[in-house]
Amino acid sequence: MTDQRVGRNPFDPAFEQLPEAIPIFPLSGALLLPGGRLPLNIFEPRYLAMVMDCLAGHRMIGMVQPAKIGGYAGDGLPVGEGPPPVQPVGCAGRIIQFAETEDGRLLITLAGISRFEIGQELGLHHSGYRRVMTHFERYRGDLDHADEMIELDRPRMMAALQAYFRGHKLSTDWKAVQDAGDRNLVTSLSMVLPFGPAEKQALLEATDSTARARLLIALLEMDSRGEEGGSTSRH
Repeated sequence: MTDQRVGRNPFDPAFEQLPEAIPIFPLSGALLLPGGRLPLNIFEPRYLAMVMDCLAGHRMIGMVQPAKIGGYAGDGLPVGEGPPPVQPVGCAGRIIQFAETEDGRLLITLAGISRFEIGQELGLHHSGYRRVMTHFERYRGDLDHADEMIELDRPRMMAALQAYFRGHKLSTDWKAVQDAGDRNLVTSLSMVLPFGPAEKQALLEATDSTARARLLIALLEMDSRGEEGGSTSRH
């Protein structure tokens, strides 16, 4: 068991400061976890407006997965219908980096703060983005992710990861992987590996980092055995 203790970011909100309502960004396959960092390239007018509104307030956006893909755009926006359903659990991220481009895009980075359960959906903002009521109570422990202890079978993880990379003909900086702390490694791999939306949602909803690590290893090993559920290539 490894204790990954790093100082809590002094700019992160306390539990009592988490917003009661939050704009959501439905994006299939994109996963944000507490303690993770997610870069986003924003170019649609509704989401440009959303980011600018967030920067003027609590700076927090809810990353969520669409509940189903067929008949809907890849980011969960409707194709000729009303707002499509989204998964019941998302992760709130705080904008920690922000840059404008000359062609009218915004480049932002979200820092994962806490998961939340989606409550009532509010009416569309006049700029077109969606907003929901939030319930953070179940995931109050996410705010202490920097102090969370994690149990990880590191040799098994590395063996499964190396097999995965060989099977997909991928390369990486293995020294950086070896040097990463257990919790940071599990968080980063869960976010960046190209699993399908269902697997990403399962990683998000894992009870804690230890459960997430076990699920991650299982997904990697399933992929190496050619079983369904281990890779986006099988969806």
